[in-house]
Amino acid sequence: MTLPAASPRAGARRVAIGVGGIVVLLAAIDAYVVVTVLVTMVGDLGVPVNHIERASLVVTAFLLGYVAGMPLLGLLSDRFGRRVMLQVCLAGFAAGSVVTALAGSMPTLVAGRALQGLAGGALLPITMALAGDLWDEERRPTVLGGVGAVQEMGSVLGPLYGAAIAALTGWRGIFWINIPVALLAMAAVQWTVPSGRPAARTRIDVVGGVLLAAGLGLLVAGLYNPDPNHSALPSWGVPCIAAGLVVIACFAGWEARARTRLLDLRGARRGGLFAALGVSLLSGAALMTTLVDVQLVAQTLFGRDATGGAFLLARFLVPLAIAAVAGGLLARRVSERWVICGGMLLAAIGYARIAAWPLRAQEAGYDLGVFTVSRVGADLVVAGLGLGLVIAPLSAVALRSVPAAQHGIASAAVVVARMMGMLIGVAALGAWGFHKFQSLTAHLATPLPIGVSRTEFARRLAAYLAAVKSALHTEYTDIFWATAALCCAAALLAIAIGRRAAPGAVAAAPAEPDAVAGTSRE
Repeated sequence: MTLPAASPRAGARRVAIGVGGIVVLLAAIDAYVVVTVLVTMVGDLGVPVNHIERASLVVTAFLLGYVAGMPLLGLLSDRFGRRVMLQVCLAGFAAGSVVTALAGSMPTLVAGRALQGLAGGALLPITMALAGDLWDEERRPTVLGGVGAVQEMGSVLGPLYGAAIAALTGWRGIFWINIPVALLAMAAVQWTVPSGRPAARTRIDVVGGVLLAAGLGLLVAGLYNPDPNHSALPSWGVPCIAAGLVVIACFAGWEARARTRLLDLRGARRGGLFAALGVSLLSGAALMTTLVDVQLVAQTLFGRDATGGAFLLARFLVPLAIAAVAGGLLARRVSERWVICGGMLLAAIGYARIAAWPLRAQEAGYDLGVFTVSRVGADLVVAGLGLGLVIAPLSAVALRSVPAAQHGIASAAVVVARMMGMLIGVAALGAWGFHKFQSLTAHLATPLPIGVSRTEFARRLAAYLAAVKSALHTEYTDIFWATAALCCAAALLAIAIGRRAAPGAVAAAPAEPDAVAGTSRE
């Protein structure tokens, strides 16, 4: 475990963790920044709307790198120091931003996003470990909660920030701005974060990290179908998914038996913790599906641009942020289990209403007598409130399920589960949805202005565009029904979380001094 070279004063500690929170926010924003400009990005690279499935890798590549890099690179800070690894990760994040900004093809764009995710994913666990270095067990949960809240802010600010910057500078400007911001962050880290020194040589769970990354990579590869005309999965889909599940099972087996573990949760009350992680995974799938598909609905069905799509998405994101605060307050008075269960049921209702949107939903409204409320906005508010309510209670369940020494790893596990849900959920629902769209439009022939009058061509073109819109509407409808089902499953799983334990009911920290970091000393 890495310890500070000297015990800093309270003011210096707050500055150090504040800088750590800023770098966490930087990476968290970039996890969501592309959702409002995705159509514009891939369009500039020559990908038409009817082949939008090729854009899914722009989202999943970042998430895959983020999840794979988070635990393993975070543990490297135990050996090389928090400051050094923060600098390395910020440099990698800046390099990934350069590659993304310069991308002239989809493979280059995907590679840049993957590098961004790999470097950015490690910033959260390193900052949480820094909190463990600088604060004692009594005050550490409050600090960790603040870092976790900053991470969650990324889902709210990212899409709106991306749309605002893109409106001023174009989508490439989003990533060029990351360069000076990362350099300033590196300077701030150099001046504020204690240099630290390895207290002893640590062993890193490289095997666990490789197994986790390989398993998730195989699942994503199996779900990515560049030609969804004939099936939801590519020809290599089933073998890749099967291999991915086997590798994930091997990862679970390794973590159960290894002395050095990537996610060491020994001493935890596993029933409630694992149920919370499951809910976090399912809510992550619902969240990312909403961020991607609401923006696509806005641009492909409602005829809005990226900025208009961002304003529509704000009707989901702002209630989510408000409910995240309200959920924490409510969980103090009511069992976290029922807050989480109620939140997921509310989200399910919202998604069921979204799935029932008519083709011209933007013109529909709810008549409240005195005034009429936009149906689209109201339904997005309901879904956002539901998902927001569960954020704080899930973190609270994770923290109370483990000894104080493991608060950092438990908090990170909640984020890892949510990111895994985002990664697998958007890949799976996207693969199925894209196949649905292609099957609905396979019989359509693109009209050409050859051998027909202008009036006839205009009529045929209008009929063709109407058929494409109808197919898109059916695709989105099915995706949101599936999302509602995921939320219902999460509500049922939440019941297994159980009641709050009495004070002191969680076992003491394990004997191994480095259990919180998932490392052991040689």
